[in-house]
Amino acid sequence: MSTLDLFDRIVDLFAPTEHHTATRGKREQASGDRARRMAPPRKEKQPSESQHSMALDGHRVDYKVVRRRGRRGVGLKIDGNGLTVAASLTTPLSAIEGMIGQHAGWVSRKLGEWSQRRITPQVWQTGAKIPFMGESLTLMLETGHARAHVEQAMGHLFVKVRSDDPALIEKAVVTWLKKQALPYLAQRAFHFARLHQLTPPQVFLSSANGRWGSCNSRREVRFSWRLIKARPALIDYVVCHEMAHLRHMNHSAAFWAEVERMCPDYMALKKELDQSDHRFRAF
Repeated sequence: MSTLDLFDRIVDLFAPTEHHTATRGKREQASGDRARRMAPPRKEKQPSESQHSMALDGHRVDYKVVRRRGRRGVGLKIDGNGLTVAASLTTPLSAIEGMIGQHAGWVSRKLGEWSQRRITPQVWQTGAKIPFMGESLTLMLETGHARAHVEQAMGHLFVKVRSDDPALIEKAVVTWLKKQALPYLAQRAFHFARLHQLTPPQVFLSSANGRWGSCNSRREVRFSWRLIKARPALIDYVVCHEMAHLRHMNHSAAFWAEVERMCPDYMALKKELDQSDHRFRAF
């Protein structure tokens, strides 16, 4: 018998039988299942946020860094809140500022554009203006009502609420705007779908404050309810944009050609929406 054969025999003698191995495996699995049931659910880690500033083209630029586990690369976003940088948990600040420096021209230009598009906070009191379908409705408040009620008449928006709490007034107005938005947007989607030989999609509302619409492969189209604040021509441009996605789920040249076929002056409307959309984001 060779040394290797003897070693194999010794291993066989001390190895557990299949029955014992299976039994122990079941006990370990059961113990693990009990431990998982007893263990508290893991909490999702919130992204880490921090504020920073740097010199860019001779000017101070403030920016926020949002770090997330699993994030790859560095992303820059500029909106009404300023410059936000998305990065991984381990990306050094020097690399982030290097990325900002590489895009200094774009950052400076966009920050300049947004400085002209400051979002004015909405005032919730009698006489305030509420944007609706490209017009301004004058807010008229009446307190002391147990149930909120909103009615539009003669260029005014009459709002009955329990008290003059701004949160209550805003909730009542937003609820009313959503009720106006869904049937109107659905009707416009149906109109353009039929006009261009498309099966009408399912239409839903979203609460997005940075994206006017979206479309998926299930033929579901979502529009931000805030779109109802814009004038009808701008609304139609966004609707046509999403209808075109029913044929082209991308932003290729073929897609934009489809948009132009549905909405011939889409370029001017898109530019107008890009320049004025901050007026619709106050609430």
